[in-house]
Amino acid sequence: MFHYYPAARAKVQSSKWMRRIEISHAGGREKRQKLFLCYNHANWTMDFTQLTTFLEVAKSASFSRAGKTVFLSQPAVSAQIRQLELEYGTRLFDRQGKKVRLTVAGDALLEYAEKLLALRNESLRAVADRANTPRGTLLIGASEATCLYVLPEVFAEYHRLYADVQINIYRNFSHKVLEKVEDGSVDVGIVTLPIKSPSLKTHSIFQDRLLLMVSPKNALAKKKVVRVSEIVEQPLIYPKTGSTRQMLDKLFRPYRSQLHITMELASVGMIKAFVAANLGVSLISETFARDEVRAGEVKLIPIADTDLWRELGLVYRRDRTLPRAAAAFVSLISRRAGTKLGGHVRER
Repeated sequence: MFHYYPAARAKVQSSKWMRRIEISHAGGREKRQKLFLCYNHANWTMDFTQLTTFLEVAKSASFSRAGKTVFLSQPAVSAQIRQLELEYGTRLFDRQGKKVRLTVAGDALLEYAEKLLALRNESLRAVADRANTPRGTLLIGASEATCLYVLPEVFAEYHRLYADVQINIYRNFSHKVLEKVEDGSVDVGIVTLPIKSPSLKTHSIFQDRLLLMVSPKNALAKKKVVRVSEIVEQPLIYPKTGSTRQMLDKLFRPYRSQLHITMELASVGMIKAFVAANLGVSLISETFARDEVRAGEVKLIPIADTDLWRELGLVYRRDRTLPRAAAAFVSLISRRAGTKLGGHVRER
């Protein structure tokens, strides 16, 4: 509480934690006192929502894009950042037209904001774990293709069994998912095997064969099997990155001078669409094109002189006790691995 001094003039200065009031007393001899009073200003109280917005702005380098992610208008995002800047007493972003970048102070805050939000989420899960039934949040990492073509039925069963658990998916390539599992940002990850990390426990949960995918209009569609030498004569559609790209690079290395790569695409869905349109051929996990094969849009053909398999594994930290929600997911997917997912479970 701030007291009113009737015979004094007050000068107010704001800082990070205190408000300085300099009071000059009137009288025959002027005497100056400096009082440092703690304050609690409601409009300047930092909260987790502001930190979340701050991280999104830092990640996207844009107020408008960050607003779409956190479901706020651009003015609301700007207001939250202004409140943080008032709290810390300095600018956190430099504005350069439509783009923004972190200042030195903002860069310093970035690491602490991530830690604060991680601790908040950890505390929520710790409290939720006191219950007998899993609840809270399941933090899982997987690639887009794995989420679309391997996990929907697993997630559906998990949600039926544990409706109080919110599923939060970090979608990225396997090496990025591994980084998140290692640093504790996600509870469990589903990645392409093999991996080399002694700190992680791994369960094989899924195996799928890679086959040649062609349009029914392609000349190879009539064949029951094809050879690699026949594939390299076709225009090829490659994934830009990922484990399948690595396997293709290795498979076709002896034929590099003959390859005709017409497209490199980031999405499995786009690859399937362009193959169906007969713009080229590609190799794909059998499960990923199951619906298109049923619809007659593409045809899958075994490769005679090679045997390519994609193996997925469930990974989590050895030195960390899993939250109930994550432990229940590991148990569920391990039970399903030998039947629905098509692979057998083996612990490494």
